[in-house]
Amino acid sequence: MYTLKRSDGLVKTSQDVRWIEFDENGRGKELHKTPKVGLSLIMHPFNIFFTWQTTQITELLESSENYIKFRTKNSDYELIKEEDDLDK
Repeated sequence: MYTLKRSDGLVKTSQDVRWIEFDENGRGKELHKTPKVGLSLIMHPFNIFFTWQTTQITELLESSENYIKFRTKNSDYELIKEEDDLDK
């Protein structure tokens, strides 16, 4: 389970996340499992009914195995991966 927290207090949860890369026309080109500058976060499900999508990352502020703090064109976010009971 993932929890996304935006700096204004918005909170979203998702079973999984991916990082989407866009082509030169602004269309989704490829999904990635790790973040990097220029990608946007998309929360499960990975189709037109997605839970949440951020604008593109402009800066990765902090990163560890279960935590990522990043800045986008519009906001600052924290993404926390919570351990599932199955992971224990």
